[in-house]
This record gives sequence, C-alpha cells and structure tokens, in this order.
Amino acid sequence: MTDRLTRRGALAAAVTLTLLPLTLRAQPAPLPDKPFAEHRVVLQLSDDDSKKQSLVLSVANNLIKAYDPDRIAIEVVAFGPGIDLLRTENASRTRVESLIAQGVRFDVCVNTLDTIERETGKRPAIIPSATPVQVGVGQILSLTENGYTLVRP
Repeated sequence: MTDRLTRRGALAAAVTLTLLPLTLRAQPAPLPDKPFAEHRVVLQLSDDDSKKQSLVLSVANNLIKAYDPDRIAIEVVAFGPGIDLLRTENASRTRVESLIAQGVRFDVCVNTLDTIERETGKRPAIIPSATPVQVGVGQILSLTENGYTLVRP
C-alpha cells in the first residue's frame, strides 16, 4: 500500500512539473501600465487604405467600450504603408489621440520611417504620442509571444 501511495505521489509530482510551463505560459506577467489587463490585443496595420485605418480605430474603440479600459491592453502596430495613420496630417489624428488618451498604444515602425527618408529625402512627420519600435513585425511577434492575440482587421 505504501509503495502504491509513493508511486502515486511521484506520478502527481511528475505531472505537475510537466504541466507547470504550460500554466506559466498561459498567464503572462502583468503589464506595468495595465496591471489589471485581462485581455491583450495587438492590431496590425500595414495598409494605407483609409477604410482599413478607420476599421482598426473602430475595433480599438469597440474593445475599449466592451471592456473596461484598465482590463484590456490594446496595441496598434503600424508598419509599411500603415504608418500613414500616424502621420501628423492624417484626418483621423483626433481619433488616434482619443484612443491614446484611453490607454491604447500606437507603435510606428522605425525601419519604415528610415526607408521613406532614404527614398524621398524627408522623414515623415509622425504624431508625437506614437511609440517608435525598430521593427514593426518584430514588435507583433514579441507581443504574440507574450500573450497578445493578433487581429488584422
């Protein structure tokens, strides 16, 4: 009987140790600026189409309405032609800044800015509240590896 209990205990310990990494991976660390976030979404924007830009903004706004802004972390990553949304002269600038005020983060790809500057001789003017990231796709990869769900509206 004692042997059987010892084996059961060893088996339970082995199962627990085997499943521990899955449990840890399922629970991402709290975000410093959103410690109560239960949901994490990264929205990819790589098109200069104004309808797609508007859709990304609508999705972010709808998520903020559906969840308490403190309970959801939303990050919009713009790269390639998608950075047009974050240009200072974009007609949607007020909507972008309103979402930023509600805790949505907007990332702009520095590689894209560098490429535009090389090709045109002028760096695009980007809204100051956008967060520069070196590689937009790399930022998306990092976020998804850390518990974010990727949505490409």
